[in-house]
Amino acid sequence: MLKRLAWILSVLIVVLPMLVVLAQDTTPTPTPTIAPTPVELPDTDILSVTGDILTGGSSTVYLLTERMAERFAEEGFSGSITVDRIGTSAGFELFCQSGETDVSNASRAIRESEIEDCRQIGREPIEFRVGTDAIAVTVNDANDFVESLTLEQLADIFTGAVTTWAEVDPAWPDEPIVLYSPGVDSGTFDYFIEEVVMAAGDFEDEQTAIDAVLSAPNIQLSEDDDVLVLGVESSPYAIGYFGFAYFLGEGELLQAISLDAGDGPVTPNQETAESGAYPLARPLFIYSDADILNEKPQVAAFVTFYLSFVEREILDVGYFPASAAALNDAKRRLLEVLP
Repeated sequence: MLKRLAWILSVLIVVLPMLVVLAQDTTPTPTPTIAPTPVELPDTDILSVTGDILTGGSSTVYLLTERMAERFAEEGFSGSITVDRIGTSAGFELFCQSGETDVSNASRAIRESEIEDCRQIGREPIEFRVGTDAIAVTVNDANDFVESLTLEQLADIFTGAVTTWAEVDPAWPDEPIVLYSPGVDSGTFDYFIEEVVMAAGDFEDEQTAIDAVLSAPNIQLSEDDDVLVLGVESSPYAIGYFGFAYFLGEGELLQAISLDAGDGPVTPNQETAESGAYPLARPLFIYSDADILNEKPQVAAFVTFYLSFVEREILDVGYFPASAAALNDAKRRLLEVLP
């Protein structure tokens, strides 16, 4: 009997501490993230449609739409596709005022005033999210002093509040800052004004902020991102901003600097763009209209093809996929109006 009690006590001495630890472990079991089931679009019979497809707008989205147009043609489309690179605002003018385009490429969401313009000509714009961009703030590869900037410093630079690099940081060269910026018809310019100049600068209204940028010393503006890229490459004291894909295409000629919105410097890449940690991550869109999609089978086929295969092309172009939920939403909007 004594031996049996001794054995029980020895077991309890070993087991009881384990039971106490298990009882104290209140760490919740992580719930696995389940990706939404992709919405399926109907197969596109590319060989059965022909005619013209006219698109225009954002120089940022231009690269993606151009790639999708090329692939659409490679798959057998025998008509013509025009992709104009004129800036988001100018693209909405063609789509909503003169009604010249079938699809509008945009690096910002359409404004209420532009929606009203569309309605004046009988169009109701439908928004399709196609991807994510991280606006790259770049300097010349020969620049060995700038690694990161705060949004406040960036606002000061592009509004002319500081005009030399030494005014930004006394340790930097006392050389004039050369600025390259998208023009006023660009959605990238609009986004920069809102997210950098208005958010981090000291301006009472948007127009005052715009005027400050337009009048900054040593600034050159263009809706053509290739012009901006070449400009930054031309001077070790230059700085510019444009879509991430234009930065990626330049290899070792440019550097993308990190940006600090208050939580420390963040480098633009796929992870920080998708999470929103990078301060200048933004959605990319295309727009069309139900009547266009119903009256022009070639446009309906192209938009269907675009949303079906954009995820296979977007990383190679230099941008990042939209979330699965956002892409599903775009596909549902299309299914609601397809003939």
